[in-house]
Amino acid sequence: MSDLPDTMKALVAYGNGDYRLETSYPVPACGEDDIIIKTEGCGICAGDLKCQHGAAMFWGDEKEAPWVKPPFIPGHEFVGRIVKMGAKAAAANGFSIGDRITADQIVPCGECRFCKSGRYWMCQPHSIFGFQNTNNGGMAEYVRYPKTSVISRVPDTMPLDQALLIEPYGCSKHAVDRAQIGNEDVVVISGAGTLGLGMITYARMKNPAKLISLDMADNRLEKAKKFGADLTINPGKEDVVQKILDMTDGYGCDIYIEATGHPSSVVQGLKMIRKLGRFVEFSVFGEPVTVDWSIIGDRKELDLMGSHLSPYCYPFVIENISNGKLKTDGVVSKTFSLEEWETAFDYASGKYGDFKVAITFE
Repeated sequence: MSDLPDTMKALVAYGNGDYRLETSYPVPACGEDDIIIKTEGCGICAGDLKCQHGAAMFWGDEKEAPWVKPPFIPGHEFVGRIVKMGAKAAAANGFSIGDRITADQIVPCGECRFCKSGRYWMCQPHSIFGFQNTNNGGMAEYVRYPKTSVISRVPDTMPLDQALLIEPYGCSKHAVDRAQIGNEDVVVISGAGTLGLGMITYARMKNPAKLISLDMADNRLEKAKKFGADLTINPGKEDVVQKILDMTDGYGCDIYIEATGHPSSVVQGLKMIRKLGRFVEFSVFGEPVTVDWSIIGDRKELDLMGSHLSPYCYPFVIENISNGKLKTDGVVSKTFSLEEWETAFDYASGKYGDFKVAITFE
């Protein structure tokens, strides 16, 4: 398809709390270095929800300047097929019209010290799909991939409900890689939503001595068990800290990965991790988190690791979703049309028992 329509359906964020469904929004122009895809579907991330709910880390407050740049189209967990390419893009990347592709959430500049050293996911300008009007996201019929997008091919045979997990599972893989899991480690992953489940199914491939999943929802724990957890515990029903201490002769777990986005999970992890343990913080929080930092330093001398995005992860994730080694069954639990975006966002909160909720396009 070389000629695109002038307008499209899109969900547009005009300001904090001002999200509108537009039926005649301009289709992105295709520059000579650009690729335009027709969107198949777009998952809804916890970050999308927190942004829509007005979290200060996105919209700013008295201490921080706004990070988002409205008007923008949300969504970074999307996949689609190429419908138009600029002349330079067509010559440079070997793609063809109709190819099915996806891209890393970040659009690196290629010029900063991080990009030039191969650490593109920490690009200093930090342009991200779905939060800034220069890189609109996938909650629209068409999306523009700029020149520096980190693009991966998606197999035609991969069902959409699996393809929509490439981005979140890429983030899960990076977090688990940061944890440096060995086969003698007792590993606790706090949170069994989509990202936590991605961590469980990938961490299982590392063959730790014990893989433990924590969540307040029993249906999520059941899924975590099916995805490879040796033990599941509901902190709302059991003293999870004491249970971990009891099963480790009072030492605590070797590795704790925090994937809930709730402050209590951070405090819980610092209590249950052993001295000289490794704590990986993955979540995006909607509010500041306060902990006793002396636990990290003077008391336990912990390795405290952060995890951001999914660098170099897509090829592995695509291959291992395709061959079934990364489990995906039932993770995308509901899909909605773009017109139903408000209902979709409501279900994406998880309060009805869902894992991943997505918007799909016919």
